[in-house]
Amino acid sequence: MLFGEVREQGAGTVFVVDDDASMCQALSSLLRAVGWQVQTFADAAEFLAFQRPDTAGCLVLDVRLPGASGLELQRVLAERGDKLPVIFLTGHGDIPMSVQAMKAGAFEFLPKPFSKDDLLAAIASALRRNAVGRRESIELAGLRSRMASLSAREREVMGLVVEGLLNKQSAAALGISEVTVKVHRRRVMEKTGAQSLPELVRMVARVEPTTG
Repeated sequence: MLFGEVREQGAGTVFVVDDDASMCQALSSLLRAVGWQVQTFADAAEFLAFQRPDTAGCLVLDVRLPGASGLELQRVLAERGDKLPVIFLTGHGDIPMSVQAMKAGAFEFLPKPFSKDDLLAAIASALRRNAVGRRESIELAGLRSRMASLSAREREVMGLVVEGLLNKQSAAALGISEVTVKVHRRRVMEKTGAQSLPELVRMVARVEPTTG
């Protein structure tokens, strides 16, 4: 894989947690040469105490660490709701350990010695996924904020509209005039930023996903 191709696939900060100083140095040199920002840590506690920048990132994590293990660090991040993708590196891994890491949501599990190309490809993919996830979270937060700006009546009208009721039917259901329904419907579209009814339906589905 060419370095230029890697840069096109993902940008952000790579966090490396490994108690082997020489490994940290080697990985840092490799990843910086590709164009990524890199932060290295000797153990889980040092990483958890670090104030991460507000940017896309991924975690390259050794399984065997002094103190809390890589798997334990992965568990802590999951409990915090932290969606930072984790790429495990290990010279001592076995099948059960790999399965445990992947079941817990690890992005990749690479045994040492690993292929440089495999690592770069995994990091590029992890950064891309994290960037997409961050963007979607920001978009969803904005959409929820716009939905929250609706009045109680506007939300009622919106609910009936997305269910497919006509203005006349919505008016009858709410005991108001059809003209009033049209006014509320227009305000709903303006406040949410929806350009069409199908787009409004999709917005509501994102904010209020159905279960079952």
